[in-house]
Amino acid sequence: MEKVTNEELLFKYNDEDLIYWLETPGRKGEYLFSFDKKIVFNFFQDYPQKLTADQIAIFKKENPELAALK
Repeated sequence: MEKVTNEELLFKYNDEDLIYWLETPGRKGEYLFSFDKKIVFNFFQDYPQKLTADQIAIFKKENPELAALK
């Protein structure tokens, strides 16, 4: 987990989504996301063990294919 330092790099795939994704220019293969625009999770390092049960449910709903990888 890390802190968001530039909110301009945050985006949502769909307006109704609860998860913000962090653009990582120049860095490939990272899947960084946030629920609150403050704390950033790394999918490969933090999912699911560092998320709450509610956050896991949201992630699975919004990103079922990615969640199925783990």
